Amino acid sequence: MKQRPFKQVDVFTPTPYYGNPLAVVMDGSGLDDDAMQRFAKWTNLSETTFLLPPTDATADYRVRIFTPGGELPFAGHPTLGSCHSWLEAGGQPHAKDFIVQECKVGLVKIRREPGTKRLAFAAPPLKRSAPSPVVLAQVAAALGLKATHIVAAQCLDNGPLWLGLLLDSPETVLQLAPDHKALAKLGIKVGAAARYPHEESAPLIGRANREARAFAASAPAATSDFTPDLEVRAFVSPMGIDEDPVTGSLNASLAQWLIAEGHAPERYTASQGVCLGRAGQVHIERDAAGQVWVGGESVSCVDGNVRL
Repeated sequence: MKQRPFKQVDVFTPTPYYGNPLAVVMDGSGLDDDAMQRFAKWTNLSETTFLLPPTDATADYRVRIFTPGGELPFAGHPTLGSCHSWLEAGGQPHAKDFIVQECKVGLVKIRREPGTKRLAFAAPPLKRSAPSPVVLAQVAAALGLKATHIVAAQCLDNGPLWLGLLLDSPETVLQLAPDHKALAKLGIKVGAAARYPHEESAPLIGRANREARAFAASAPAATSDFTPDLEVRAFVSPMGIDEDPVTGSLNASLAQWLIAEGHAPERYTASQGVCLGRAGQVHIERDAAGQVWVGGESVSCVDGNVRL
């Protein structure tokens, strides 16, 4: 074992402790898969990353992403949090306009958003298909949904696999009380989303359930100027976690699907984590070339060393 630089950062928030935490081992060299997996399980966070020298000459760094239960080929909040950590530690990208991350899914471009503290990653290519009616009915039952609540549904694959559900209202999304054991048994990760009406100001709405009401009453001042267009929740029982606070890969695949089908505009913002007492802020943009970018701020909460 040796001392390795370590950070714990909060992602998709400008305010510490209101986003999705990520553990980052700044030097993962010499660690085997078992050691990485053991440490990721010990942190008990949704993801832990290990930064390594790239194997591709065009990449700036390489990252391996672990949940408590296994390795992921790609994930959004670990991408932004790892890039934030790498830059904060003095990393210098090869290119002027982009940072290039190497991970299991391949090379991922990350850009600095002009005039903000946000980073944004280029969403990986998405594969999508219609879900089985039987599976959709089983998931709806586990979520307590009626067929009339579901506007559209798609199987989404951008590395991680999701069943994406577009629901009839943000209130429906915030009121969901899933049977997590049933979802774990089905082995399906579910992302639920709904658009706010254009005429509604859509702050962190707190009228849909007790948890959201309590959070809205104590929400940080930094959320007051954030007006989301979409409310999102991510249920990830198969990963050993009931609900993920803020999920980049899900928001990436939702954006590619919803924009392509005309359910969302080419630029919008999403709120996630309200029912967990978080204030996740996700910024979506599809550029002129059709590339979807998923952006958010990250803040460092812990700096130190870890013995690994």
